[in-house]
Amino acid sequence: MIQQHDATAMHWDFRLEAEGVLKSWAVPKGPSTDPREKRLAMPTEDHPLDYATFEGVIPEGEYGGGPVIVWDHGTYRNLTEKNGREIPVEEGVAAGHVKVFLEGKKLRGAYALTRTGTKPRPRWILVKTKDEHADARRNPVRTEPRSVISGRTVREMAEG
Repeated sequence: MIQQHDATAMHWDFRLEAEGVLKSWAVPKGPSTDPREKRLAMPTEDHPLDYATFEGVIPEGEYGGGPVIVWDHGTYRNLTEKNGREIPVEEGVAAGHVKVFLEGKKLRGAYALTRTGTKPRPRWILVKTKDEHADARRNPVRTEPRSVISGRTVREMAEG
């Protein structure tokens, strides 16, 4: 699932269920459907599974204060491999590379997350891989701003 979150700065939280939690990365520009675009993805703390449907406003002054919507949700298939064999997502996270096939309402197809650095903080990139769902002309972050649950935008959520 992907939540759009307007905290200190607008970003999209890319979350994958693994080991009973949501492994999470903050993507400042949001996910792209263009394989030529590499998007910064900063790892964040794991979240509990029940957070997958959270929408609302986190109070100002609290960690992550600001409005949150569920921008996209669905399922994924793990495509992460090492030496020609599939490995669990959590092993891929530890090794610095995860590949999944998303089956969401807005995003479909294969995406890769790759760690690119560790200092001063770990940095990853999120890239859409070349497949039948890749589309350089499509920009769902801009053209599909509404929650897949409530139908509201982040701005509308902030306004109550």
